[in-house]
Amino acid sequence: MPAQTLFILYEPPNRDNNSIMKNHNDLLIDSTKQQYFYPNRMGRVILLAMEEILGHSGVNAVLNLVNLAEYINNYPSNNQDFNFPFEHISQLQVGLDGAYGPRAGRGLAVQVGRACLKYGLREFGPELDLTSLAFRLLPLQMKLKNGSEAFADFFNNFSDQRVRLEKDAKYIYWHIERCPLCWERQAEAPCCHLAVGLLQEALFWVSGGKYFEVEEKKCISCGDCVCTIVIDRTPMV
Repeated sequence: MPAQTLFILYEPPNRDNNSIMKNHNDLLIDSTKQQYFYPNRMGRVILLAMEEILGHSGVNAVLNLVNLAEYINNYPSNNQDFNFPFEHISQLQVGLDGAYGPRAGRGLAVQVGRACLKYGLREFGPELDLTSLAFRLLPLQMKLKNGSEAFADFFNNFSDQRVRLEKDAKYIYWHIERCPLCWERQAEAPCCHLAVGLLQEALFWVSGGKYFEVEEKKCISCGDCVCTIVIDRTPMV
């Protein structure tokens, strides 16, 4: 498997639990702001993917660290109710960095994102409509175009996340204009690693087993207007 694109994150000044929450990718939650949500099914997918990668005790440790113990042995219901808030999704990413350190947390978040595709397809496959014979027979670049549009439409139609696509001859630009992964966070480098992993695995699946370079170039947590993930349309050799 080709080497993954690496991101450089700053090291927190110390490692006690309180300082993690204060100094590393701080959450700036404003209770007066409008809240946004994933449906319960999407929240459940994330936690199931985390359990696959971290193990049951690992998920519980992360949930305890970020004060989300309400989900321990009590994952969201398997329904479309919009009850899994962006704040909780963002806290889960903070928890991975806090529990495992920034570098390992980044790698684990990418792995969780990849695992999310499997559980997501199980729950939302019909909504994506990418399993037909007609789709599988398309040329690669048409698969990338149709697949990226289907995934963007899926988030836009079934969650409060907002995705906008741009394309040119070489790249697909996945702009997340309302991003749950870095919601109310501050970071020194792009930190939406779960989305990177999800897109990597989605491209692998859509293309029939090819790997593509996927890198987050801009992030709202760093002061940018949108989170922009750049996908090279040419498979890696």
